[in-house]
This record gives sequence, structure tokens and C-alpha cells, in this order.
Amino acid sequence: MIALIDYGMGNIFSVKKALELCGAGVLVTNNPADILSCEKIVLPGVGAFDDAMFELEKQGLVPVIKNEVKSKKPFLGICLGMHLLFENSEEAKIRKGLGILKGRVRKFLKGSQKVPHIGWNQVNLNNSGPMADGRWPMQCPLLKNIKDGSYVYFCHSYYVEPDDKSIVALTCDYGVDFTAGVWQGNVYGVQFHPEKSQEVGLKILENFVNLC
Repeated sequence: MIALIDYGMGNIFSVKKALELCGAGVLVTNNPADILSCEKIVLPGVGAFDDAMFELEKQGLVPVIKNEVKSKKPFLGICLGMHLLFENSEEAKIRKGLGILKGRVRKFLKGSQKVPHIGWNQVNLNNSGPMADGRWPMQCPLLKNIKDGSYVYFCHSYYVEPDDKSIVALTCDYGVDFTAGVWQGNVYGVQFHPEKSQEVGLKILENFVNLC
């Protein structure tokens, strides 16, 4: 069973339907006891960083999320849900993020590209070459059978900037080469909306559903 956290921010039921199409049992909840009882957690989100953190704090979900991540339970943040995993955001005027991942959330600078970034765009697997110690990075389990250059659907004005570049699983070029997916241990995040990304998005969600 997957706990789909409902904190009043985002398209909960389209994510639920997509996960169910991938064979998952899904519990839409903001009840800490329900979250503890599930094997995996998904944190979706559309909207403002400050508002989202306020709702998570008000509903007592911040310590639950942090403890469940620490316990190695598979966790997926989608769009704003991925932003909240980081320490702070240029969008936020008051609140800090969950701080599960080190780094910050940046706003796209106005330039030749329209902001917000809305629509289909290609994502690139982070196969940039060997690390400093000579090892090649492992492929993110979420991206099994996902081709480099696949198209997915975006809707955002901000993007994450991790301190540790080795956690970058996907990138996307939109005037700037930004992080479109992250992976650190049991924690996964995607900037795009897999529930709106047709076959590619459903495959990514299926990979999450099938994580052991």
C-alpha cells in the first residue's frame, strides 16, 4: 500500500489514478498512523512553497515524513513535493523546507524562455561519466527502461539545485540545464508530472510501485 499524502496542495486524484493503473493500492491520507502503516509514500504538490510547508506543519506531518524517510521507506516527491525535500526556496518568504536533501530551490530567470515552464520537454539521464573515484554512477531504479531524451510534462517556475550533484538522476534544458529528477537512497523526486506524462510517466510510477 502506498500512502499518498493529501495536505491540500495539488492534483491528488490524478496521481492516485495513475498509481492504481500501475497496480498499486493507494491510500489518500493526512493521518500519521495511516502513513506509518504503508510501505511507500508519495508527496505530490502544486502551489506555493510557504503554503505547503504551513499545511504540513499544521497537520503534524513534518516529523512523520522525516522519520519514515530515515527508516528507509521508499519516498517519492512530485513537483512541489520534490521542492519541499530541500532546505529552502527562493519562493519562500517565511518557511524552510524539510531539509531531507541538501540544497535549495531556484526561480527561472526571465529570458528567451517563457516562465512558467509548461508543456512537454525532454529529460536526459545523468550519464555524465565516472565519478572522482573512477566508479560509474548507478542508474536510478526509478528510471529502469526509460530512454535518454524521453518527453515528459512540466508545469513549474522553480527548480531544485542540489548541493551534491551525484544525486541528480535527470536533467532538462530550458534555457538553463536544470535538475529534473533526484535520487538519494530511498528518496526520489521528479520535477515533472508523471501522472500527466503518458507512457513514460506511467513507467516511472510503475518502477516506484515495484521497488522492494
